[in-house]
Amino acid sequence: MGGGRGRPWGARRSCTRGHRYPVEVISHCVWLYHPFPPSFREVEELTLERSVTVSYETVRRWCGKFGQQYADALRRRQHRPGDKWHLDDVFIKINGEQRYQWRAVDQDGNVLDILVQNRRHKAAATRFFRRLMKKTGAVPRVVVTDKLRSYGAAHREAMPSVEHRSHKGPNNRAENSHQPARQREHAMKGFHSTGAAQRFLSVFSGISPHPRSRRHLTPADDYRAEMTVRFAIWDQITGVAGLSTTA
Repeated sequence: MGGGRGRPWGARRSCTRGHRYPVEVISHCVWLYHPFPPSFREVEELTLERSVTVSYETVRRWCGKFGQQYADALRRRQHRPGDKWHLDDVFIKINGEQRYQWRAVDQDGNVLDILVQNRRHKAAATRFFRRLMKKTGAVPRVVVTDKLRSYGAAHREAMPSVEHRSHKGPNNRAENSHQPARQREHAMKGFHSTGAAQRFLSVFSGISPHPRSRRHLTPADDYRAEMTVRFAIWDQITGVAGLSTTA
């Protein structure tokens, strides 16, 4: 039986507690679903090609149970966020109703937080500002937004000592960060509830950047070395590395 990145699946009988599948299988299914565009059914087919029979409903449960845990572990390994934050919000449709996805990234493109809300008024913007500072444990030097008045009002209330830059042009750093989530939202044909959207986007924003290094800026040898490190980190946070040392 084949395994993810050349490792055999099923060679060791160690399993996650309460699950009959090896942790390598669970880890690999979550890895396939979040950074890449397959559906749960397509992940089922990919694992079947490797002679491992897992239903798409099982993959869905694994992603729901372990995805946030893995995303949080990856975030804890990130460097302290930069001091220049780019904030933006976009419309999303949830059961045919318009909602708003608020997103913040630093100057290096690292996602700081995502919040799905029903409104985009001052209270919503203030809530996002305060949640952002609490989650990162940091206060930025500069906040960059568009001309939405809610940002200015929230800035004066939540972080008045921080420089606020607003402009009519596109906030490219934040807007580009929306694109992968937009593509997945389209592939999933939208979200069924605000809670489901928040849960998925929180996990997706934590896991999907991990295997996506800036390949166009990196020589091939350096890119492969960087990906080897990222694969090793994924194995550590999912528990696969621990199994290999005790096998």
